[in-house]
Amino acid sequence: MAVSEITTPKAAALHLLCSLSLLVVHWLAWNLYSWSLITHTSETLGLCLIVHGPIVIGVYSLVRRDRQHCSYWMAVARGLFGLPVGALVMSFGAIVLGAPVGIRYLKRTAYWSLLMSIFTFVPPACVFGSSRVDWHRIFAHFKPEESLDALVCLPAYGSVIGAWIGAWPMPLDWERPWQEWPICVTYGAVAGYWIGGFASSVFILIHGPVHVKED
Repeated sequence: MAVSEITTPKAAALHLLCSLSLLVVHWLAWNLYSWSLITHTSETLGLCLIVHGPIVIGVYSLVRRDRQHCSYWMAVARGLFGLPVGALVMSFGAIVLGAPVGIRYLKRTAYWSLLMSIFTFVPPACVFGSSRVDWHRIFAHFKPEESLDALVCLPAYGSVIGAWIGAWPMPLDWERPWQEWPICVTYGAVAGYWIGGFASSVFILIHGPVHVKED
């Protein structure tokens, strides 16, 4: 059984590909449809799901942990299953923390929750599957013990923290269009996702490459 290494350049390439897909979404939305997150929120978020989602599932399935018992396509299936589960958790958390409720915001909240699930739930679902030990370690105890943990959890932490910071301007009486739900929250989540991806590459540079067993 061969062992491959996920080195710092490979980790950086993984995050760069995921990050570039978000920039591609921005370019397509603006140049093909004249959309922006401010003017066409639901449409832009939907385009984000179509472009960014398959890339995240595809690349994280390549670095799945238990390769001898999990094929690439099984990891893809795990990511697809984790997508709606994570979206339910994210939408519930957003509503509890004050996200607006109503028909006007239903589609926005659904699309935003799916995007946040791609940032947070889908990567560990592809990499770890249903391993309670791994999920508990990186999300309940906040203890990434190896580089593969950081590759998964630091972008997730970053996106959640970024979304939280991005929500701060929403209640302020500035009457700006970008204060509408979930525009500034999405900008914050994307910024945090990028920062978390960079941080995970630095973590791997410091702690050494990830060793992943291959079939």
